[in-house]
Amino acid sequence: MPFYLFQGAYNNNQIKALVDTPSNRTQAGRELMESFGGKLHQWFMAFGEWDLVGIIEFPDNETAAAAIMRLASSNVFGRAQTTVLFTPEEAEHAMRRANTTPTSYRPPLG
Repeated sequence: MPFYLFQGAYNNNQIKALVDTPSNRTQAGRELMESFGGKLHQWFMAFGEWDLVGIIEFPDNETAAAAIMRLASSNVFGRAQTTVLFTPEEAEHAMRRANTTPTSYRPPLG
């Protein structure tokens, strides 16, 4: 199953709610991902641009998109992004394919 990096920045109301009523949201995140057939591998709170970082596994991109859309529609994050991750083996396979696939593409000159 493909892996995904999820990064989210809580909106101000959610930060206030977490400060007013501290809680560990890992189980809620895990249950959401599992309801879509995914697996939450790691879930971290972070400083900086992103408040939350997760490593999640889903059966495919469509399923990942559905789960993340569900999460985003909850309005918990002011902004979020999801990045598809590749194993080193998948990346090497893509590199070999890029090297061996015939194409007529030429970069622009200038």
